[in-house]
Amino acid sequence: MTSRAAVAAAALLATAVAGCSSTTTKDTKQPPVNPRAASLAQGFGTMDRLVEAARKEGSLNLVGIPRDWVNYGAVIDRFTGEYGVRINVLEPGASSQREIDVAKSATAPAQVPDVFDLGVDVAVANAQRFASYKVTSWQDIPDTVKDLKGQWYAGYGGYMSIGYDPRKVPAPRTFADLAKPGYAVALPGDPLQTAAAFYGVMAASLQSGRPNAERGLALFTQLKKTGRFSLPSQANTLVDWDYVNAAKAAKTAGDDKPAWKAVVPADAALASYYVQAINKKAPHPAAARLWEEFLYSDEVQNLFLKGFARPARMEALEMSGRLDRQAAARLPAVPRTPVLLTIPQTDEGKIYLKTNWPRSMS
Repeated sequence: MTSRAAVAAAALLATAVAGCSSTTTKDTKQPPVNPRAASLAQGFGTMDRLVEAARKEGSLNLVGIPRDWVNYGAVIDRFTGEYGVRINVLEPGASSQREIDVAKSATAPAQVPDVFDLGVDVAVANAQRFASYKVTSWQDIPDTVKDLKGQWYAGYGGYMSIGYDPRKVPAPRTFADLAKPGYAVALPGDPLQTAAAFYGVMAASLQSGRPNAERGLALFTQLKKTGRFSLPSQANTLVDWDYVNAAKAAKTAGDDKPAWKAVVPADAALASYYVQAINKKAPHPAAARLWEEFLYSDEVQNLFLKGFARPARMEALEMSGRLDRQAAARLPAVPRTPVLLTIPQTDEGKIYLKTNWPRSMS
């Protein structure tokens, strides 16, 4: 072999060795794919590998998510368009407890929810059913609205508000104002069955930041006795989440005489969040984890904001300059530090109303 040939051969060998070494190093940096892992880093290493695993599964089962709820229609379409994973929504109108019941009664993979969208009390009561998973933006979610093990964590929320027709009644400043003549007041359902209605009664019960279900019931009992507790379709005033009332108000916001406005009462800024949780028995575990990563992205948190809900990462987005300020400006003003009911306060309120609401409101 000539010296020139020897040099060339040596160079070729060195290149081959370097290539093998590079490939080996790259491979060793990536963990084996574990679709049931507790984080992106542990289970997949990179978003690309998570996306690949989710696409192989091909589907995602959601439950209790109507398309017209906090802009979920746009969220679902964006996810499917971005990743090509088919979404199957089981019982779109299911309550939080019904979501759990659906999972319990499922007899085939197509009927098993991969993820849940739940009220905090239902999530806490069923935490043993959820897989721990911390999204990459975990630190942006306030500690007060997440399980520190990652079994559930807030996605979006809002404040209990009073929606009203300004053509028929003056703007209420407090819940006590609703006892005045002229207000025909409704709740969005039965407080023994509907979370929004329950929180409406509890918001009316607040005094100096403390709930008292008896006080809330007293207001609605008075409205009932005076013939001013109404059905939503007949009411000029609706006690409901601000993202519901604000969405309704937005439809007539440009009119000369808007037909609806929303206000968070100055004396009762009651907040609550809906939380995300991954089913331990999810038939599509990688797609479930991709869905959660997607929901907590800047883009989707702002999509919730466009649906008038307050995203869990709202403060972090605002501090980083990535918050959709135009969408945020459409939300009702919040007058003071919000109240978040504790689980004992929630349970106490439910027990009291279960006994006394039927008796007082029949």
